[in-house]
Amino acid sequence: MDAVGVLVLAVVVLASAFFWVWDYLERMKWQEQAGLLRGESHTLLVIAHPDDEAMFFAPTVLGLARLRHRVFLLCFSAGNYYNQGEIRKKELRQSCDVLGISPSSVIVIDNRDFPDDPNVQWDTEHLASILLWHLAVNGINLVVTFDAGGVSGHSNHVALYAAMRTLHSEGKLPKGCSVLTLQSVNILRKYISLLDLPFSLLHTCDVLFVLTGKEVAQAKRAMYCHRSQLLWFRRLYVRFSRYMRINSLHYL
Repeated sequence: MDAVGVLVLAVVVLASAFFWVWDYLERMKWQEQAGLLRGESHTLLVIAHPDDEAMFFAPTVLGLARLRHRVFLLCFSAGNYYNQGEIRKKELRQSCDVLGISPSSVIVIDNRDFPDDPNVQWDTEHLASILLWHLAVNGINLVVTFDAGGVSGHSNHVALYAAMRTLHSEGKLPKGCSVLTLQSVNILRKYISLLDLPFSLLHTCDVLFVLTGKEVAQAKRAMYCHRSQLLWFRRLYVRFSRYMRINSLHYL
């Protein structure tokens, strides 16, 4: 086959893939609405540190906004590893404002029992009791948090999953409350941005959120609110990570 033939074949394959992806996303949009959109839906995003909401969960937060969910955010530390806790709490609220989360819906637990430290194991039962209280007080019917891999493997992320897993397995969650966990992917997929979309479509997940170009810019603005954290490698993360564009999630 000559070069022209190869080029034509490549164009046909790419065009077919494009239309397949577009059709899939249209169907996924209706699946999201059928599975997630409920009257007066209250969602609790549970994170470990200020910047998790933008760095990992922005597609979910903005996707839920499309579905008219009211999103609450519960952050279990002030991110005080480098004694920047007060600065980081302020940055978190600025980021949440960009993402459309009301200041009254943002809760930061600044407690010595939950230090921002990958070498400290947070107590599962203590986490679970605090989570249960916030679920009840805010009438939560959907929780979103990390999966067992914690996306980055950070022990504080994994601890949140363990607490939610415990509540779920012991049947302690409020009636009608579901839990979605953010899928961890390998390092190659993590840093190929939108090129990860075909892999995300081929791998089984319960919910998939993909941001539009306008929403990606919004997610980046939220991340840039965390000025104290914008070291060179995080700037590269914002540019290349699929988590700034794509979230695939699984139900517990």
